[in-house]
Amino acid sequence: MRRNDRRIISPVRRWYRRYGRSLPWRGESDPYRIILSEIMLQQTQVSRVLGHYPRFLRRFPSMPSLARARQRDVVLAWRGMGYNNRAVRLHALASVLVGREMRIPSDAASLLELPGIGRYTAHAILSSVHGLPVPVVDVNIRRLLSRVFWRMPSTADMRSEPEIWRTAASILPRRGVYDWNQALMDIGATICTARLPCCSRCPLGGICASRKRMTQAGRGTRKSEPGVHGVPNRIYRGRIVEALRRKEAGFRAEALGRVIHPDFTPHDIPWLKSLLEALERDGLVRITRGRTLPDFRVVLA
Repeated sequence: MRRNDRRIISPVRRWYRRYGRSLPWRGESDPYRIILSEIMLQQTQVSRVLGHYPRFLRRFPSMPSLARARQRDVVLAWRGMGYNNRAVRLHALASVLVGREMRIPSDAASLLELPGIGRYTAHAILSSVHGLPVPVVDVNIRRLLSRVFWRMPSTADMRSEPEIWRTAASILPRRGVYDWNQALMDIGATICTARLPCCSRCPLGGICASRKRMTQAGRGTRKSEPGVHGVPNRIYRGRIVEALRRKEAGFRAEALGRVIHPDFTPHDIPWLKSLLEALERDGLVRITRGRTLPDFRVVLA
């Protein structure tokens, strides 16, 4: 398959014109709204973003309004989105861009120097904000292109990210690259899904190397996550932030421990402190009144 190959480009475009999802940030011209959507979409399903995106915009309708806000208020507005450190980085990004009079870099290397911007987000901004002909690879596109161009043994298998980035670059059409990237995402998200791909509805079924050849992967055994009492630490971190959102004055260590886990004992304070220090490094909380055990207090940053 080579660049501008009609066997892939034409059916994808036809499918997108008919079945592409209508999303509020598609076709948006305001760089702030585009960047906000891309940050929200990091590791988060579209269905969840659709609910939070308009609410966040009502609270912070522009990049300057976001930059002027207290970090605490931004984290509060992010409630329910998960990965709260994204809110901290988004706030920092807004401050940087407003300081540059909203001059958004038009090259990937400069974008990658900004807070909260990785390779996917940088390319998404280049495509969406600047209209540049660059590939965008999220997990949906990676899965789709892996299956189309290679014979995948099971639905759980994908090719490496570097391979897929190169492949995505090699098949870019000469025009309409923004819609092309969006179309591939939609096919991956709605048809070429992780566990139950609907190959009969796929516009690329006729050229797919994996069609009718993949075995369905079982649910498998989840990797063990660090935690206590059978609950992962990431869940406790979320509970900490949620508790601090409700109580601006903060908590002493033991009181916070009892809020996030009913069986908390003083022996758990070192574990709690390690969670809090990680949240502090992410800019989400602040430990005050000393750091000796057990006499320390924590507030939302």
